[in-house]
Amino acid sequence: MSKYIKAISWISLALTLSVANAQNYPNVGRTATEKEIAAWDIDVRPDFKGLPKGSGTVAKGMQVWEGKCASCHGVFGESNEVFTPIIGGTTKEDIKTGRVAALSDNRQPQRTTIMKVATVSTLWDYINRAMPWTAPKSLTTEEVYAVTAYILNMAEIVPDDFTLSNENIAEVQNRMPNRNGMTTSHGMWDIKGKPDVRSVACMKNCATDGQIKSKLPDQARNEHGNLALQNRTFGPVRGIDTTQPPATEAVGSGKRPAEMKLASAAQTNTEVKKPAQADPASLAKQNACLACHGLTNKIVGPGFNEIAAKYKNDADAASRLFGKVKNGSNGTWGAVPMPAQAHVKDEDIKAMVKWILSGAK
Repeated sequence: MSKYIKAISWISLALTLSVANAQNYPNVGRTATEKEIAAWDIDVRPDFKGLPKGSGTVAKGMQVWEGKCASCHGVFGESNEVFTPIIGGTTKEDIKTGRVAALSDNRQPQRTTIMKVATVSTLWDYINRAMPWTAPKSLTTEEVYAVTAYILNMAEIVPDDFTLSNENIAEVQNRMPNRNGMTTSHGMWDIKGKPDVRSVACMKNCATDGQIKSKLPDQARNEHGNLALQNRTFGPVRGIDTTQPPATEAVGSGKRPAEMKLASAAQTNTEVKKPAQADPASLAKQNACLACHGLTNKIVGPGFNEIAAKYKNDADAASRLFGKVKNGSNGTWGAVPMPAQAHVKDEDIKAMVKWILSGAK
């Protein structure tokens, strides 16, 4: 009984101290405001809770796509240059059944986004949060609806004159080609479910040779320029310098592979924050220009050396290129459009244009 009384006394003392501390620090433990909750609660669920009111047409989506999306994803979402294709591999029969047959019979050589995604809310949510690549979260609600509608139209899920909105998006969900293809009987969805993997975890004396089992083929290593320079300019950087030979050290050797040195703290977003007087080369990297343009080779758009050569004798080249970068352009270098970079400061664009025209050195 004495131990019980002592335990109660200690609990009472702890509660008293907690109340006293709460009085000394009034902002500790307060209820979050509605605005604070809204700032964090930004996801759109499969039941469309969290989806903002609004709408967007397929026609509007095509305009936004050509200006801000096609440079990476292709005019019809077919590009396999920068990212894997978004469109392809689904049929009218898949729309009826809700299961993509090509996922089972492997008729499609490469799995596209529209083959795999089960919920249209996933498309809307990802576009809203992460696109365009060079300026995430810069799209308006109408533009997100419109781009989503255009993707659905390219996949023949909705017609050309369709307007996607918060009121009819649930109906569109019933036409998603892979809507019945997502399994929920696993541990990631239900705590009582079973993991959808069959590997056996080794906890002691595990047999391993410590070697990398998967790598980029040597012949494709530098196919699209240096991947280390084509990452976003914020967040952790995991690109490898593909202009250099692959590392030969085994994983688990205790040494960091040469390829992964770029993922050190020096390559995080703390490094790429623009200083007061950033040089043009740094600006090009910070604004993801090198994701589409190589210094001396074409990636998606022309190499900087090609641009300098094209405008070598053009007295108005600087102002002309400034407009193309600021407002976007199409047709100068083929079918792939240049997306508008209106979010970049004018003085930064001018500095980069001058640097490119001088040879980007």
